[in-house]
Amino acid sequence: MQARELIQTFIEKVITFQDTLYTAEDQQYLFNLVLDLVGEEDSNVAVTDQSLIGLKDALLRLAVANSRIEDLAAEQDILGAKLMDLVTPLPSAVNRHFWHQYESNPQQALADFYELSRANDYVKVAAIAKNIAYQVPTQYGDLEITINLSKPEKDPKQIALAKTMKQTGYPKCQLCLENEGYTGRLDFPARRNHRIIRFELAGQTWGFQYSPYAYFNEHSIFLDGQHEPMVINETTFKNLLQIVKQFPGYFAGSNADLPIVGGSILTHEHYQGGRHDFPMAKAPIETPLHFNGYDDIQAGIVKWPMSVIRLTSANATHLETLAAQILTSWQNYSDPSVQILAHSEDGTPHHTITPIARMRDGQFEIDLVLRDNQTSAEHPDGIYHPHADVQHIKKENIGLIEVMGLAILPPRLKDEMAEVEHYLCDQPNEIAAYHQDWADTIKAANTAITPDNVTELVRTEVGKVFMRVLEDAGVFKRNEQGQAAFIKFTQHV
Repeated sequence: MQARELIQTFIEKVITFQDTLYTAEDQQYLFNLVLDLVGEEDSNVAVTDQSLIGLKDALLRLAVANSRIEDLAAEQDILGAKLMDLVTPLPSAVNRHFWHQYESNPQQALADFYELSRANDYVKVAAIAKNIAYQVPTQYGDLEITINLSKPEKDPKQIALAKTMKQTGYPKCQLCLENEGYTGRLDFPARRNHRIIRFELAGQTWGFQYSPYAYFNEHSIFLDGQHEPMVINETTFKNLLQIVKQFPGYFAGSNADLPIVGGSILTHEHYQGGRHDFPMAKAPIETPLHFNGYDDIQAGIVKWPMSVIRLTSANATHLETLAAQILTSWQNYSDPSVQILAHSEDGTPHHTITPIARMRDGQFEIDLVLRDNQTSAEHPDGIYHPHADVQHIKKENIGLIEVMGLAILPPRLKDEMAEVEHYLCDQPNEIAAYHQDWADTIKAANTAITPDNVTELVRTEVGKVFMRVLEDAGVFKRNEQGQAAFIKFTQHV
């Protein structure tokens, strides 16, 4: 397709998508704008996908061929976001449509906003599809495994160029409202086609958006309008319950607010949510509990590798109060007999909670996952963190998503597991040294490994490692002593 024909076809798609009357002058302006961005010197462009996003990708190839941009992921993202901004309504229009639709049909309002975020390439549908995802049966239910291949690795040239850039400190982080419409730079993502729904939470302005590299269906982020650090307190529980009430069908949860057990961004208060039923949500109550003064709350310890108390009630206020009481008790609770320590000698706190809220059968439900970020000489990365013998698979912090039973594993594992498979089948291989002991254990335990069953076998073993990772992160261990200590804590509450 010739460059001018490609640009014209893209403009026609833009106009159709916007469903707005464009004068001939408007169309010429758009044409000239895109022409200036991508050039036409290399006029012949291969176009195999004539969808809006497919045409955008072809325009990016044209821009690289014409030296309008470098062949760097960041520069292509910046230009791609500029092009897709042409089909993205103004923030005010997006918010106006959302809340107008919400008045009569909240589910449709969510569906429309999600579809816009996919259609304008903010949610990277094609990239997400590259992820490897499967389930592994365990004693705790089917755990979900994802090898994350969606986020492109940074080009060394891009990293070098980014180091030469002047640091602006704007936006302060990737969760600030100022990201909406931000052009981007080599060391900061492009957000020209990004839109955020404003809503009120606890008397403050918050934002609701989708995650560009989603790990599950309608993966959402609820972010504080102010750049304030994360904290877990009674307001957290109130906010999460309000969110699941206001955004029907979505769960909402928060990473913990301490290093090691917290998420990747602790500098900006935010929650995550979406329309997904995680393995932990499906796990049953194993040990019923009763808290005095809260007869309208059904409570219990969840059958899960981590230490989880589930509270269910139609009374949100009572849930918030009891959850806050459990948090306060946990923050100050120590039991040296099972290596539970609330504070270091210098007063450094070690205890917090990862909370997850949802609506189920018309009632509020909140899971409180107890966290402890102590370290020791034996476990310098964290006593309740993946231990050294499983870090060949997962060594990163166990955040909200992993807590709920969805492993987000690094992209290196795609190729590394293929080499493990070759090794198990006695084929030529380049198995990584840190997988060797694990692979030998698998080989010793399975006498009938073939090229036909090896992939499923390795996937199952990865799932078992993830189960161990979660057990490592559990503060009260899944043995008689640990569970007795767990009950003792609940009685303390």
